[in-house]
Amino acid sequence: MIPRRLFLIGACSLALSACGGNLLGPPAETPIIYPVRPNFPAGSGEKVGWALSILRPDLTGGLDSDRIVLHQPDGTMDFYAKATYPDRLGALVQQALLDGFEMSGRIAAVAPEQAALHADYNLVTEVKDFSAHYAQADGIPSVTVSITAKMTTAHGRAIVSTFSTAKTVNASANSAGAAAQALQQAFAAAATEIVNWALTLPMPATQQPAATASPGKPAEQLLHDITRGTNRPRETPP
Repeated sequence: MIPRRLFLIGACSLALSACGGNLLGPPAETPIIYPVRPNFPAGSGEKVGWALSILRPDLTGGLDSDRIVLHQPDGTMDFYAKATYPDRLGALVQQALLDGFEMSGRIAAVAPEQAALHADYNLVTEVKDFSAHYAQADGIPSVTVSITAKMTTAHGRAIVSTFSTAKTVNASANSAGAAAQALQQAFAAAATEIVNWALTLPMPATQQPAATASPGKPAEQLLHDITRGTNRPRETPP
């Protein structure tokens, strides 16, 4: 016969164990991270004579996240479960555009706005769509990447040129991985068009060349060359 005291202790232990299990639940599953970072081929050609600062993109509602957005047939917006980008979408778009300009081989000085580059142009972008769209529930989605870009002068922020691109790609399956792969393909095509458009622009008429004075130098050295001597005392003419 089990002593009453031992029986009560055992019963309490089982109860606490059950309660603890319900409170803690099963361990959360680690989400799968999808980079969605285009690979740009190395380019070549005549270098432009201006420096470029790439601003952090603006994003329409719901896109400013590290989640992969999808739109249901009834128009509602949702996210793929257990799937994320490695960073918020705005940071990914900014980095991809930077990669595209650098890989073009046609610009000596380009950097994100955080680097405080002495630039001639600012690239301002708005991501209007970057998501999967379902025509029918549980069907195979298509994805769309839609971006509007504006090139503005760094001083005065005058808009010099505007360009819009929208790319749609059909996913290969109804899954987050297939949607992410299609998004990367559409994004690569859109980003390439933006880079090619921007590189057709001439030096701003009212600007002094920031890149031609030191072709091929990195942005940090370029900034040093531009500002060198500005703190020297003026010499008094005889």
